Amino acid sequence: MTFDYKKEYKEFYMPKNKPSIVTVPKMNYIAVRGKGDPNDEDGEYKKSIGLLYAIAFTIKMSYKGNYKIDGYFQYVVPPLEGFWWQDNMKGMDYNRKDDMKFVSIIRLPDFVTKKDFDWAVDEATKKKKTDFSKVEFLTYDEGLCVQCMHVGSYDDEPATVDLMHKYMEENGYELDITDTRFHHEIYLSDPRRCDESRLKTVVRHPIKRARE
Repeated sequence: MTFDYKKEYKEFYMPKNKPSIVTVPKMNYIAVRGKGDPNDEDGEYKKSIGLLYAIAFTIKMSYKGNYKIDGYFQYVVPPLEGFWWQDNMKGMDYNRKDDMKFVSIIRLPDFVTKKDFDWAVDEATKKKKTDFSKVEFLTYDEGLCVQCMHVGSYDDEPATVDLMHKYMEENGYELDITDTRFHHEIYLSDPRRCDESRLKTVVRHPIKRARE
């Protein structure tokens, strides 16, 4: 049976539409950094998605070729995710999309090493005749967070964020967005195939225990 991270790790990918506290362990990702309006069809964000999926599927389909990854098993490519921030802000101003900076990511199975990742980049570069120099192997330990399932337009996320922050404060935590801890979104719906009102997005913010 094909391993599906969304089903096997529901606490990280399928939270309820009410806030909860979660500790996210260290994971490895395919990552591409950039900036600008994510809705710009020719922008860096849209280009980053193509780069990510090219590497993700090169790794997923590796078992059909000569390169063998130790410990490989059949799996569903995990969902697209993104870390987002704007300079000099703790949070997001959705009216200033041109100022957005991001790290687009797709989780890697634990059996994928840096060596396997480097092979996939070389393989994709040769087969697709594309520059993958922006793609990196990222190890990230997200730690303690508050999260919630947001249903609807991305622009309506502030209402969900408000609920998360209220829940966080009621339970003795405070926001801990820093230069290394970010507003995090996990995209469970494809906006090209799903009505905006039904889009499902996990929204996650880093937190820490509030000072007494």
